[in-house]
Amino acid sequence: MTTGEWLSIAMMIGVFLFLATGFPVAFTLTGAALFFALLGYSMDAFSLTFLGLTANRVFAVMSNEILIAVPLYVYMGIMLERSKVAEQLLETMGQLFGPIRGGLGVSVCVVGGLLGASSGIVGATVMAMGLISLPVMLRRGYDPAHTCGLIAATGTLGQIIPPSIVLVVLGDQISNANVQAQRALGKFSVDPVSVGDLMAGAVFPGLLLVLLYILWQLFLAWRWPNSAPAVPRDELGGVTGIALFWRVLQSLVAPLVLLLAVLGSTFAGIATPTESAAVGAVGAIALGGLHVAGGRRWLILIGIVCSLLLVVLTTMVDLRVGRSVTTIEQDIAIAFAVVCCIGVGVGLLDAMRHLHRKGMLVSVARTTTKISAMAFTIVIAAQIFSLVFRGLGGDDLVHSFLTELPGGKWAAIGLVMLVMFILGFALDFLEITFIVVPLVAPPLLGMGVDPVWLAIMMAVNLQTEFLTPPFGFALFYMRAVAPPSITTMQIYRGVVPFVILQLVGLGFVAAFPGLATWLPKLIYG
Repeated sequence: MTTGEWLSIAMMIGVFLFLATGFPVAFTLTGAALFFALLGYSMDAFSLTFLGLTANRVFAVMSNEILIAVPLYVYMGIMLERSKVAEQLLETMGQLFGPIRGGLGVSVCVVGGLLGASSGIVGATVMAMGLISLPVMLRRGYDPAHTCGLIAATGTLGQIIPPSIVLVVLGDQISNANVQAQRALGKFSVDPVSVGDLMAGAVFPGLLLVLLYILWQLFLAWRWPNSAPAVPRDELGGVTGIALFWRVLQSLVAPLVLLLAVLGSTFAGIATPTESAAVGAVGAIALGGLHVAGGRRWLILIGIVCSLLLVVLTTMVDLRVGRSVTTIEQDIAIAFAVVCCIGVGVGLLDAMRHLHRKGMLVSVARTTTKISAMAFTIVIAAQIFSLVFRGLGGDDLVHSFLTELPGGKWAAIGLVMLVMFILGFALDFLEITFIVVPLVAPPLLGMGVDPVWLAIMMAVNLQTEFLTPPFGFALFYMRAVAPPSITTMQIYRGVVPFVILQLVGLGFVAAFPGLATWLPKLIYG
């Protein structure tokens, strides 16, 4: 190996050692890159020209419309968590499933899947479900370790069930890697890989994980009845029959409508994933205002109705206003659409007024800014790191190592999945996505691996890092809301079965690629 390749290996080891000590990720990546760049330059193994490309990389990040979806999805998730949508869902699902053995656990699984689809923020989901359902389940005699593991695991479903921040970031990286791999093979006409492809591909794997969680919960309730007892209906409010059905329907309307608006607009080709994220953020504001307005919410309801009418109009009538010739019917439809737009604006302003009075609007915006700033700082630091790594010859080293493995592409895929799983014990999904994926994805895609299938495999694998100790974020959130009587070791022990279930789900996706590729091909051809 050359001197530069040895330095690239040393740089990777140094980064992981510093990250293991808890040093900030962005500073670790940037500091290691600059140190080894200067060291390589002094040893004639690195050209400073690569560092000169930093401005171009940063500008490319700033002008990347796909990444705009990240703060929008973050805003949507935090707004839904602060507006008590999760609390209402958990209470209603508890009333529906509580009377059966293990029913409270099943309700947590269902709500976790719905919240994952409508928010995708792990911390918000875990803490919301932990604060609401954990005391009830412990009081009803549920096993503490299993309960904590269940809540932490279902809180991570938002990372695989679309729309998901992981899928947005991963889609951008896989798309770039696919172009790079195909051009290396001499193919300059490349079929694009979009975030929409990944969102469609993640639907069935996400639902598969929800099903595995529910089956595990029912198995435990059958095998050890005392660990997940049923709850008498009179202790759940005594609501039955039509009243219970109506309450369930009311609770499901908000997240399902938002889910259909976001995913439906993407899958139908009406909006790009970024535009769909904007729809989700606006919808979260409307639903949040609807929850906090109480009896003074008629303006918000008018805004929601007007938005639905606009959707119907756009599918039935050509509303373009720049045309020289229009029919009378089109003029009437355009005028009506303008009135609906005014109604939507008034409804949103009224929702924002109610949210501001509750102190939610500013706090949600501030939290979104903090999370987004952290994410994009890591993105820019990863760009500098990848430039130096490439300048030292590290990407060629990784490419030759993976392509020369005995066993072909399956051995390479297995090794990459194993490395990503092990890195999940110490690194965050953003760090793994921006450090590891650009290095390993091009050689794998060059071997003929389907990019959508590979991305979904990586997404399912990355989900496990939220549960793997000692740095799994879901464990920290669970520890924050769990009572002192529950030890940290109980939380760690409780998540082990769910990590295994996620690996089982990963095995299903590996054995049956159609789980990830069938729906994108059906929708996008």
